[in-house]
Amino acid sequence: QVQLVESGGGLVQAGGSLRLSCAASGGTFSRYAMSWFRQAPGKEREFVAGIIWSGGRTYYVDSAKGRFIISRDNAKNTVALQMNSLKPEDTAVYYCAARRQIVTTTPSEYQYWGQGTRVTVSS
Repeated sequence: QVQLVESGGGLVQAGGSLRLSCAASGGTFSRYAMSWFRQAPGKEREFVAGIIWSGGRTYYVDSAKGRFIISRDNAKNTVALQMNSLKPEDTAVYYCAARRQIVTTTPSEYQYWGQGTRVTVSS
């Protein structure tokens, strides 16, 4: 059983930056693909970024490309999402998720989830 705990959310002005972190415990972290999803009020949960077990390949939703960077540290059992040039439309609760094998963009294919951290971007 893997436990995930996110941190780093908050309120930021448009154009600013935030760094989200997710700490994992209870499993062999390096066996899991890790992803960040977000859910805005009234909207479905959407894939934001993912990273394979080794960190050697990353994936992003189009709206995050060039602004967000996902990274992982298997020695520390952490995954991070550096968010730059934030926009009001990035406002959402951000979730860390884990699954075996490959990164996918479908929330139901992830076995483990954190509790979420709220990001609010003011205009």
